[in-house]
Amino acid sequence: MEILRTPDERFAGLPDYHFAPHYAQLDDFDGGTLRIHYLDEGPADGDVVVLLHGEPSWSFLYRKMIPVLSAAGHRVIAPDLIGFGRSDKPTKLTDYTYQRHIDWIYYLLFVELDLHDVTLFCQDWGGLIGLRIVAEHPERFSRVVAANTAFPTGDFGLRPSFFEFWRRIFQERDQSMIGLLFFQTFNAQWLDWTLNDPEFNIGELARQLFTESKLSDEIVAGYNAPYPDNRYKAGARAFPQLIPMTPDDPAVPANRAAWQALQQFHKPFLTTFSNENPSESDLLGINLDVLFQHAIPGAKGQPHVRIERAGHFLQEDKGEEIAAIVNAFIKSTSGQ
Repeated sequence: MEILRTPDERFAGLPDYHFAPHYAQLDDFDGGTLRIHYLDEGPADGDVVVLLHGEPSWSFLYRKMIPVLSAAGHRVIAPDLIGFGRSDKPTKLTDYTYQRHIDWIYYLLFVELDLHDVTLFCQDWGGLIGLRIVAEHPERFSRVVAANTAFPTGDFGLRPSFFEFWRRIFQERDQSMIGLLFFQTFNAQWLDWTLNDPEFNIGELARQLFTESKLSDEIVAGYNAPYPDNRYKAGARAFPQLIPMTPDDPAVPANRAAWQALQQFHKPFLTTFSNENPSESDLLGINLDVLFQHAIPGAKGQPHVRIERAGHFLQEDKGEEIAAIVNAFIKSTSGQ
């Protein structure tokens, strides 16, 4: 496996991201090893909060939440998925699979760090990965917070209204080039673009599509920091094709079994979705947070939240507010 490692100087001086790096070695499942990066903030004996990011971000997305959580006495672990952030970056698309991402995060959290009684906060692909681990190892978790995420089992297709929604949004925002390209992510040209677009500017995607707040050039540069050039972006390019959207996807049997297990999960489960997250009813015909609330026993009676004026990267738009919600959720459900 050919591996790239982003130079440390790329991460120097990033705004509000002054956390000490930590690393662990993982099996790359190809005869070698990979270095995975994670943040470890707050008191070592505090209740553990794990923050899992998704596509196409990294632990930089959690820089507003970490200080609020750690100040409340929690030990905060925020990994960078393999291919993202300060973690190693295999260069071939075929190096990335859904199962490998699950195995890498499981090994870091529960073999290398041997964490117990975890509060999981998962967003986007952080949910696809994290909820599989919750379903398969519920004894390791005390509670879950799901934010702007899903758990696909290949049983639903895209609705025509979803394409109309994105066409309208892009016209309103007048982001013709990026709007057109991101609209294509949900039709037949999506994979071609993510695999072959020569720029694939992740920071600009964060600024123009994934957030409601106005991101400065410095913040955009932070999202781009892990990627000195396009050779480093294989992980971000690979993720879209790994989503199990059809019944014959190899991940579907395990995800269906995990969904059945989640429907037996009685520990506290909270949803904190944003009001500007463009998936949900336009994608599947249902609100995904409502689906979790109805299907998972531990979600019953919890103070589920819709975050106002926040986009898909709600941690960027309302990070401090969300961290305060997580703190209150942990306090109110301790001992359950």
